[in-house]
Amino acid sequence: MKYENDITAVKDLIKGDKEALKFFFEIYYTRLVAYVNTLCKDVYTAEDIVQQTFINLWESRQRLDPTLSPRNYLYSIARNRYIDTLKKNKKHSLLLKQLWELGLRDRIEEEHSHQEMRIAKLKDIIEELPPSCRKILKMSKMQGFSHKEISEKLQISTKTVESQMRIAYKKIRKAFEKSAMIVLTVLLRRTISFTRWPSRPRNI
Repeated sequence: MKYENDITAVKDLIKGDKEALKFFFEIYYTRLVAYVNTLCKDVYTAEDIVQQTFINLWESRQRLDPTLSPRNYLYSIARNRYIDTLKKNKKHSLLLKQLWELGLRDRIEEEHSHQEMRIAKLKDIIEELPPSCRKILKMSKMQGFSHKEISEKLQISTKTVESQMRIAYKKIRKAFEKSAMIVLTVLLRRTISFTRWPSRPRNI
């Protein structure tokens, strides 16, 4: 071996001797990988960090103390490179999270926009229903009257009420085709701002 110890090798390393760099690489590479691996728990990441460590050692060789072994300096560089990698990974994770949240927000806004369009279309369809059919549908789904109550108020049979409801649903399904189930869900579960009929009187 050309060098007896670190001190003799570091002097040539400062002068730019690549044989000196190879000397330190052969001695400390495996040790540094083992050290960094205890931090990151990933041998491939550890190897990348240690390789960068020796690049940094070579680039900063003129700042080395010729009377000291670069051992501690190598471990310090490796630790700092690990910290840098950790920060980059956190920033990357934060960026991914932000992009995911942005995509989710856009999706929600898009879905909300589509829903509002469906509701607007539903309003138009209901207003185009025959008057008696429209009235019965509103009494049932907006005012909450049962079929029996509607039949009593309008003085028609419950079968007529049911028939008119079927007609209304059929026309809505036909208008929306593939979206029929979505529209019916909106109709049944969401309050829509039609011109309201008088609110249902409470029993006193």
